Amino acid sequence: MELDEVTISRAILATQMETMTEYLDLDVAVIGGGPSGITCAALLAEKGVKVGLIEKKLSIGGGMWGGGMMFPRIVVQDGAKRLLDHFEIASTEYEPGYHVAKSVEAVSKLTAAACTAGAEFFNLIAVEDVVVKGDGRVSGLVINWSPVEMTGLHVDPLTIRCQAVVDATGHDATIAHMVAHKGADLTIKGESYMWAERAENRIVEHTREVFPGLWVCGMAANAVAGECRMGPIFGGMLLSGERAADLVAEALRP
Repeated sequence: MELDEVTISRAILATQMETMTEYLDLDVAVIGGGPSGITCAALLAEKGVKVGLIEKKLSIGGGMWGGGMMFPRIVVQDGAKRLLDHFEIASTEYEPGYHVAKSVEAVSKLTAAACTAGAEFFNLIAVEDVVVKGDGRVSGLVINWSPVEMTGLHVDPLTIRCQAVVDATGHDATIAHMVAHKGADLTIKGESYMWAERAENRIVEHTREVFPGLWVCGMAANAVAGECRMGPIFGGMLLSGERAADLVAEALRP
């Protein structure tokens, strides 16, 4: 076949603009494409929820890509091994209770599973603000291209509408901070020191709705609660994403 450059460009623009227009109105917006965010989006999509994942960087995967100090391996404990199996991520048992997986495979298969289930990914997009109206709930997001934010250009954003927002932005808890900064009754205690056992054991408990319409998961949940960090063990991330998906799906039921 003879290839036409304009047809290639038109195919990209037409299909992506159609998707972006459709997803200006969605059920759940997950902010942050790390392991907890991707897990949450994948499991929500499996439940038939219309979910879009917004990631400010070019790549999806957050801190999981780098494994531990750039060694591309992650550890998952017994309690979360079933989620590795659910997403068909291969692992080997290093010692009883400690399962090692390849970080690249883990990110790739989580992302692929989310796509297959129907979640849409919007990378290189930053959230500038949240929408809160008369009912006092987060009901939308103000978005712009990440390069616009990075270069400080004065370009007005656009807005999307959603029934629920999941802050999966990691250590920074970006969306929770936005809400708190606008005067909401939301205390963000900040992430504490390294203590893997405590952080992993409590992260699911901290995964919750912290403001009407806003849930936190992953390290954002621990940061809001003032909880510890855990390093390159990712079972808590997966379990927190699962918990967030369950809580949000329950809240969306009529």
